[in-house]
Amino acid sequence: MSDLRRELGPTLGLAFPIIVGQVSQMLIGLTDNAFIGRVGKVELAAAAFTHGVFNIFYVVGIGLILGTGVFAARDHGAGDETGCAAWLRHGRALALAVGLLAFGCMLVLSWQLHRFGQPAEVVAVVRPFYLLIAGSIVFALFFQVQRQFAESLGRPWVPMGIMLADIGLNAFLNWVLVFGHLGFPALGLVGSGWATLIARFAAVAALALWLNTSPTFAPVRSAPWTGWERGRFAALLKLGVPAAGMLLFEGGAFAASALMMGWLGTVPLAAHQIAIGCASLAFMFPLGLSLAVSMRISRASGEGRTDALRPIGFGALLTGLVIMVGFALVFALAGRVITAGFTPAMDVAALAAQLLVVAAIFQLFDGGQVISVGALRGLHDVRVPTVITFIAYWVISLPLGYWLAFHTPLGAVGLWTGLAAGLGCAALLLGWRFHRLTSASR
Repeated sequence: MSDLRRELGPTLGLAFPIIVGQVSQMLIGLTDNAFIGRVGKVELAAAAFTHGVFNIFYVVGIGLILGTGVFAARDHGAGDETGCAAWLRHGRALALAVGLLAFGCMLVLSWQLHRFGQPAEVVAVVRPFYLLIAGSIVFALFFQVQRQFAESLGRPWVPMGIMLADIGLNAFLNWVLVFGHLGFPALGLVGSGWATLIARFAAVAALALWLNTSPTFAPVRSAPWTGWERGRFAALLKLGVPAAGMLLFEGGAFAASALMMGWLGTVPLAAHQIAIGCASLAFMFPLGLSLAVSMRISRASGEGRTDALRPIGFGALLTGLVIMVGFALVFALAGRVITAGFTPAMDVAALAAQLLVVAAIFQLFDGGQVISVGALRGLHDVRVPTVITFIAYWVISLPLGYWLAFHTPLGAVGLWTGLAAGLGCAALLLGWRFHRLTSASR
C-alpha cells in the first residue's frame, strides 16, 4: 500500500494537466453543441452524425500516433535526448500523413452521406459542416502528437493552457459566426464548423511555437539529426496499428450507435449527441489518468524500475473508479437539469436525461477499461487488448444494443444498455490482463 501511495502522487501530478487539457477538448465540443442546439434540433442531429463519422477517423489516427509519447517517455527515462528528438520528428511526419489520408477518405465519403440511413432533413444540411470538420482532422492529429511528446517529457502544463485558451477562442468564434455578430453573417451550423477549424489550427500553431522556442526543449532541438529511419516508423506502426484497431473497435461502436440512433429518428439522434457529450466529458478524467499511466509505466521500464509497474497501474485504477462514482451520481440525480441546458426542445432533453441514467452505470466500467488500456500500452502490450476490445464492443455491445433498441420497447435506452454491457466486459478482461502481466514484478 505504501508503494501505491508513493507512485500515485507523481501519476496525479502528470495526469492533472492532461485531464484539464482533455476536458478542454471536450468543452470545445460541448460549446459547439450549446450553440448549434440554439439553431435547431435538425442542426444538432447533423452535428451528431458528423462527429460520429469524424470520430472513427480521429480515433484511428490517435491510435497510430500513440507510440510517439510512449517511446519518447522510455528514451527520456533512459537519458536519450537524441532518441526523444527522433520520435518527435517521426511522430509529426506520421501525424501529417495520417491526417491527410483521413481527410481524403472523409472527402470521398462526403458524396455518399445519403447512404448512411439518416433522416432526410439531416442529410439536406450536413455536407458543408461535415467538410469543415473533416478538414480540421489534420490540425487535430498534429496537435495531439506534439502534445503527447511534451507530456512524455513531463511538460504537460503549457499544452493544457493552450487548450484552455482554445475553449474561449472557439466559443467566441461560434458566437460571431453562428449568430452573426460583429458584422459577420449568421452562418448557423456552417459557422460552427468554421469556428472549430480555426480554433484547431490556432492550437497547433501555438504549441509548435512553444516547442520550437522554449529553453525546456533546447536539448531535444540540439540533438544531432539522425535522418529518417525506417525502423522508427516501423516501431510506431507496430505499436500504433493494434492501438488504432483497439480505438477503432471502441470508437466505431459508439459511431455505429450514433448511426443507429439516426434510424430511430431525429429526436433520439439529437438526444444521443447531448448525452454522449456529457458522458465523454466525464470520460476525459480517466482518459487523462490512462495517458499519464501509459507514459509513467513506459518511463519506469526505461529506468529499470519494474517494481513500480503495479503500484502505478492499480493506484490509477482505484483513483479513476472513485472519480467515476462521483460522475455516476451526478448523472443519475441531475440528468434533467443538465440536458435542459443544451436545448429548448423538451422531448430531446427528456430522452437525453434517460440516457444519462444509463451512463451513470457505464461510467464505472468506462473508467476501468481505459485506465487498464493505458497501463497495458505502457508495457507495449496492444495485441491481446485489441482482441478483447473487439469482442466486448462488436460481439457483445452492438448486437445486444441493436436487439434491445429495435426489438424491445426500450429504443434509445436499450442501445445505450448494450454499450454498458460491452464496457463492463472490456473493463474486467483488461484489468485482469494487467494483473497477470505484472504479477511477476511484485
